[in-house]
Amino acid sequence: MTDAAHRLLWTVVGLLLVAGGTTVLTVDADPVLLGAGLREAWRLATPWSTLAAAVAGLLCAVAGQRLLHRTVRRPEGTLRGVLTRPGVRPGRTRLASDVLVRALERDLVQAAGVRRARVVLSGAAPRPDVQVHLDLAGDARAATVHPYVHAAVRRFARTADCRPAHLDVTAWIEPDRP
Repeated sequence: MTDAAHRLLWTVVGLLLVAGGTTVLTVDADPVLLGAGLREAWRLATPWSTLAAAVAGLLCAVAGQRLLHRTVRRPEGTLRGVLTRPGVRPGRTRLASDVLVRALERDLVQAAGVRRARVVLSGAAPRPDVQVHLDLAGDARAATVHPYVHAAVRRFARTADCRPAHLDVTAWIEPDRP
């Protein structure tokens, strides 16, 4: 299901909860709603049955109202993790940070001599802290890896429209195998 379909589904569920809760709060033990056995049990528990129905209705109505509020509300302020494109055809794209992290890791592994890359993003979206951990082959040269890492981080910053506040690159060079 799409995000819009989920929002519509939860909106309908919230409306049903609110409607059901208000119905229970306003309807007394009506012969149309209850059968003969249930009507008798309702009368036997007279003071408590009405109270139980009122509490159940109130809980359903409040749950429905909260669900509606969370489903229909718009995010406040600036959206974190959103790429915006101003201009003639403006638009927004939400990206989770793990998507950006995996993309940067894939880009870093393309450098000669890099066996594995791990990236950690932390902090606010426009200026995150970026930690890069590289596992390099024993014959890898720092002079060839450094420019590639620098270029990959620049591409990441341009694509994600965020400039790293701090960049920490740690490289582990594997020992040569005999």
